[in-house]
Amino acid sequence: MTDKIFWRDMYRKNIEASVTECDGSGIILDRTVFYPTGGGQPNDTGKILFDGQAVNIVDVKKSGEDVLHIPDTSVNIARGTKVYGEIDWERRYSHMRHHSAIHVIDGILAARHGSKALLTGGQIYQDHARIDINMEDFSREFVESLLKECNTFMLEGHSIYQREITRDEALSIPNLSRTEPGRELIRSLETVRTIVIEGLDEQADGGTHVNNTKEIGSISLTGIQSKGKRNKRIEFRLV
Repeated sequence: MTDKIFWRDMYRKNIEASVTECDGSGIILDRTVFYPTGGGQPNDTGKILFDGQAVNIVDVKKSGEDVLHIPDTSVNIARGTKVYGEIDWERRYSHMRHHSAIHVIDGILAARHGSKALLTGGQIYQDHARIDINMEDFSREFVESLLKECNTFMLEGHSIYQREITRDEALSIPNLSRTEPGRELIRSLETVRTIVIEGLDEQADGGTHVNNTKEIGSISLTGIQSKGKRNKRIEFRLV
């Protein structure tokens, strides 16, 4: 099982590790800082150095309890080889800021507009993100007001951190996961990782985040769409 350092130290940029498996599908390490695609957050990219050679890592995926690092060219590294891995920090940090922004939006919705709207999904890209909202009474005025609330909250400088709790404790916290698939996942885990935004929200989450809401910057609306009677989409970037 790959030790997922990115969960405990979200600002870690590099790692020394050992190869546990390497074949045509990719490289598995005993420990890694490379985040695999999941939960709306894209994978990290970067490089792995070994024996005086270097390979670019262009994709990272979950493989059971392991993390699979996929290089841009075929490579054969013997099991047990010591390697050095380094992520593209600019790409990762952008993902962290956008992921935290989505949690702030979700937290504001749940805390202040819970009877009106519910965030049902999100996707992070390199320089922007989108969220989907279950909401009937949807207007640009509401969205602009919502994002203004979020920007005011973020500017206050609230800490963001991860913690691990037991399944029973997780199930006792209302709205720790706001979707049924998420609640089913919690029921299947012995330990649940959560992301806490101080003074606002706590959610079960497997992604990476910044340490403080001030790091997010300011959310700028780039578009809104109606995808159905209640399915609405907000697209934004950070400035």
